[in-house]
Amino acid sequence: MAGIMTPGSRLLYGAICVFVSVLAACGRQSASSTSAPADTGPSRSQVVARVADRAITLDEVDRRALGLDAGAFSGAPLRLALYDARRRAIDEIVAEELFAREAKSHGITPDALVQQEVMSQVAPVQDADVVAWYQQNPDRVKGIPLDEVRGQIHQFLQQQRMSRASAALIDRLKAKTKVEITLDPPRVSVGVPDDAPALGPAGAPVQIVEYSDFQCPYCAQVAPVVRRLAEHYGDQVRIAFRNFPLPNHPDAPKAAEAAHCAHVQGKFWEYHDRLFANQKALMPDDLKRYAAELGLDQAKFATCLDGGTFAGVVQADLRDGRGAGVSATPTFFVNGRLLSGAQSFEAFQRVIDEELARADAAR
Repeated sequence: MAGIMTPGSRLLYGAICVFVSVLAACGRQSASSTSAPADTGPSRSQVVARVADRAITLDEVDRRALGLDAGAFSGAPLRLALYDARRRAIDEIVAEELFAREAKSHGITPDALVQQEVMSQVAPVQDADVVAWYQQNPDRVKGIPLDEVRGQIHQFLQQQRMSRASAALIDRLKAKTKVEITLDPPRVSVGVPDDAPALGPAGAPVQIVEYSDFQCPYCAQVAPVVRRLAEHYGDQVRIAFRNFPLPNHPDAPKAAEAAHCAHVQGKFWEYHDRLFANQKALMPDDLKRYAAELGLDQAKFATCLDGGTFAGVVQADLRDGRGAGVSATPTFFVNGRLLSGAQSFEAFQRVIDEELARADAAR
């Protein structure tokens, strides 16, 4: 049947098509969290994607995602985990179909197409690339000697390059063939106080809520990505910041209060950046020094911080986060769609672009 790849090409596809990322999140909350109940979901015969005249049903996706025969599917996995598995399977099936159609149009096999359009376009990883990545990612290697992880880093970087080349090919093929994905993602209702720090207009079609911890290294890692998103999307996106100080980060609650003290003086984001740049120095004297360096009214700031003016706000953020199912930082909700960990710009871009397209279609 057209569109079915050989086992070899499927393994090759699996190695290169999914964008390789190291998603990390700070330690999880020990407190129990409330998560949305699983539901029975849509009909198994529902068409959830199309590639030209090829219909992809939810039944096919579930069997691919969960590795089960149709009759063996049972139980109710968490909605998000099931959606992620289904979506990965949809993307794989769609890519296989696109590869097969393109290969057929050129009279070659899908394997040959991948070799010609992906493998041959990827420059080999050099040792200097490995050393540079190792030096730039100390939080990921956690002090392990370079020689012990050299091979893993080399493989990661090579797969990353192949993934990007494969994604570029898929984008080109999607521009030639109509692809429609209609599987709805699960969403969590996440409230935001009117006075919460935010970037972007209140009426933006995409609302992002970030739960973060000023002592979390992965929160610091993703902070430049958040800034880039705000700059890239402008008025199309609003990014609201909420606090989720973890119990293993004793300085995080007071740092969160300090950020709100800066917020009332109009300098939240500048102070936010200063805290993430100085995560090993978050004692009260440090927090007051940063306020002075940013030109804040020092007396007002000190009164705010020492008096615990925003301690209740930080605790309310924490309670709301638990209620939304947050257990680690950073955690993001994009129009209610959960993204956990230090995600790349591209990971956010994919979800945001889908939400913008959804908003356009609803007009």
